[in-house]
Amino acid sequence: MVIIFNPVASKKLYIQIYHQILSEIQSGSFKKGDKLPTERELCEQFGVSRVPIRQALSALELNGIIYSRQGEGVYVKSDQIAPNLSESAIFFNSISPEDIIEVRMNFEPLIIKLAALAATDEDIDELRATINVMELETKKGVYVPETDEKLHIGIAKATHNELIINIMKAISNAMKQQEMWEFIRDRTVTRPDYRDINFKEHQLLIKSIEEHNEKEAVEVMTKHMKNLYNRYWRDDTN
Repeated sequence: MVIIFNPVASKKLYIQIYHQILSEIQSGSFKKGDKLPTERELCEQFGVSRVPIRQALSALELNGIIYSRQGEGVYVKSDQIAPNLSESAIFFNSISPEDIIEVRMNFEPLIIKLAALAATDEDIDELRATINVMELETKKGVYVPETDEKLHIGIAKATHNELIINIMKAISNAMKQQEMWEFIRDRTVTRPDYRDINFKEHQLLIKSIEEHNEKEAVEVMTKHMKNLYNRYWRDDTN
């Protein structure tokens, strides 16, 4: 069966894409066990990039509508949102995953630049302690979000700018409250290949602060944020 989806136009494209796919599933165009078109095919039909497609599929999976098989594709699980889940938790959160990643990509390179310039020996000792914990966790094969958060908050604290520290804490709180952010994080950053790379990038961040090399710090953080974006939204596994 050939399903024709309508092109979409909106800041939050994934919401429209989500509802179109859900509508086709609920109307019976796709039945339980059916395989959905590939991300590439959906991109062509909706006239969008892979990012909103991946977001829409993530929202559908989070709500129990579809499920994915690594290397095989995405399949219909149900035509009804799981009773213990709330669609509004995804769509009516005032801060979207796009908002979070946009702020982080633009703001954190500035934070680490100031941290590299202002960090005291005490700040560096605390950052070393946190990166050592992350190293142990990585060797054990686990990713602990709280350690990652502590490291980025620690970098902000090393600026000795209270406004920056509070902004970084606000970003961290937004990530905790956004279900889709956590869902996609748990499907990507926790993977062994990403987990190891993630640690090495954090290790380089702390090294640049230790050396008070603000230029290197900005370059490493910019690359880290770009890679973070790619892991969340650009992973080409389908």
